[in-house]
Amino acid sequence: MRAELLIPLDANGPLSLQDQVRRGVIRAVAAGDLPRGAKAPSSRSLAAKLGVSRNTVLLAYQQLIAEGFLVGRERSGLYVASDLAPVGGGLGEVAGVRGEAVTAPLLSRLKSGLREPAPRRTPPDWARYPYPFIDGLIDPSLFPAADWREASRRALAARDVATWASGQGDADDPMLIDEIRTKILPRRGIYARPDEVMITLGSQQAASIALKLFVDRRSTVALEDPGYADLRDMARDLEARLRRQPVDAAGMVVDERLADADVIVVTPSHHYPTGVTLSLDRREALLALAARTDAVIVEDDFECEASYFEPALPALRALPGGERVVYAASLSAVLGPALRLGFMVADARVIAEARRLRRLSIKHPPLASQRTAAYFLGQGFYDKTMARTGRVFRRRRLALRDALNHYLQRWVAIDPSAGGTSCWVRGPDGIDIGALALEAERRGVLIEPVDSHYEADAPPNVFRLGVTGVPVERIRAGIEVLAGLIREKISPSFDTASLAPVLASGERLRAAMAGATLLCKTVYGAPCTIELLADGAMLGRAGYANEDRDEGRWWVEGDIWFRQWNSWAYGEPSGYRPLIEDGRVQWLNAMGVAVDSAVYVAPGADRETLAELAP
Repeated sequence: MRAELLIPLDANGPLSLQDQVRRGVIRAVAAGDLPRGAKAPSSRSLAAKLGVSRNTVLLAYQQLIAEGFLVGRERSGLYVASDLAPVGGGLGEVAGVRGEAVTAPLLSRLKSGLREPAPRRTPPDWARYPYPFIDGLIDPSLFPAADWREASRRALAARDVATWASGQGDADDPMLIDEIRTKILPRRGIYARPDEVMITLGSQQAASIALKLFVDRRSTVALEDPGYADLRDMARDLEARLRRQPVDAAGMVVDERLADADVIVVTPSHHYPTGVTLSLDRREALLALAARTDAVIVEDDFECEASYFEPALPALRALPGGERVVYAASLSAVLGPALRLGFMVADARVIAEARRLRRLSIKHPPLASQRTAAYFLGQGFYDKTMARTGRVFRRRRLALRDALNHYLQRWVAIDPSAGGTSCWVRGPDGIDIGALALEAERRGVLIEPVDSHYEADAPPNVFRLGVTGVPVERIRAGIEVLAGLIREKISPSFDTASLAPVLASGERLRAAMAGATLLCKTVYGAPCTIELLADGAMLGRAGYANEDRDEGRWWVEGDIWFRQWNSWAYGEPSGYRPLIEDGRVQWLNAMGVAVDSAVYVAPGADRETLAELAP
């Protein structure tokens, strides 16, 4: 199909008409109006459309051919070159494409400043990758299409259409407000009146409005580090001073560094991005500090109902002192592509001012979507969806933990978290996570480097794995691919021929292992003890209270030591060549690569010796 071009021309301008036509064609290519490979308008038709001589267009086309923008095809016409580089560089020098002559006056007037956009870490076609371990990307199979269709059908009934289609002002759907007040908020310990709740376009808009309510250039805003980069940008756009507050295994650290903060933004249910939960002691300490310093707390509860492993703690707003908390949350991320609705809870006077700010930008979220969400909640579809996704995500998180423990126990240690859908993973020292992510993507595995979550000083060997977008049956295979890549980059490799004198085999190997004890840690940090009994039985205990137990068997064939658990390690047999040196055993695979290691305690050691050697 031939493209139609509209090129504004100025006969009195400083550029010739020929050059204006040339630049207009390049602008059309840059904007995508004239795609690569598309047929260009004929010189006759373009000249007639622009009201210039055909010779003017021909001369412009000749220059574009010489520059490689257009190519001729015999008896077919001119086409945009298919192999043009992305717009930028030389194309950017053309005024009106990205040239400084046109854009500089606009850029100089930007009040928010001019910042480089954050690098895109997730391919737009991520769902085509076999192993997308990026948290927050939702597996399309989880969307409750049938229930959503039924809720939409009800919302489009004549009586309901008459209700929401005539909506005026900035009022939200009272039906949805009531469903949130009575079904979602009580599960977080929050009880609110209708005038204390406002619907937003996700929790991010709620947090943004809260910052606009309480922050200006004189304010100090405390933010978690690592934390959500968009929240940092929101505070910067308000010209606030930023206070970086560290996060550990119990959530945001609460200490005197927060004493001068006017606003404290925190993600207590599941810290973004590590997934750790703010402890009850710290919640109480944070509320006490805010009361003492007269600070406002913005509670971003973006995963308010995603506690998949432990009972959820009450929201900050539900605790004594919670009246100074502005609560922001959203409905399940599984509904995000269709809905992306959130809500804010605060004092009625604060909500009234928040409504005024919301009205100035979007008036209110679409009332048809609000009514559909109200029916989705009211008919029990939301609870059913949350129960289903909870089961799915628990299975996926456990599958991820087991796969890491099986394939990467030697090199990866996870900082454990109570819930959520991601694992914060610490890899081997010296590994370049950026390079690892690029190579993993080439092999179909998407992982997330974490440097963008830090204001500064990001750890060099940390990445994040999420399970929201990868089916459980693919998790093991994906981690196996990732483990192979990490071993290529970091694992020591041994020449087994040169090690032959110290690699036991046969009866020597059997005697070295019979009655030995192996001490190690699981990939999620718990101690693990393995007893190799002389009769070939194998006993395993993991956890600080030995709560995780399994049994199995071990045996020797030639110079290979084999083991098979009943449940651990997928219950599959594995064989290695053990290298025992200096009180440690390293398990070498067929290529001589060390894939795991443990403290080796020789047969006959007493309990005191075992305790001293435990890692």
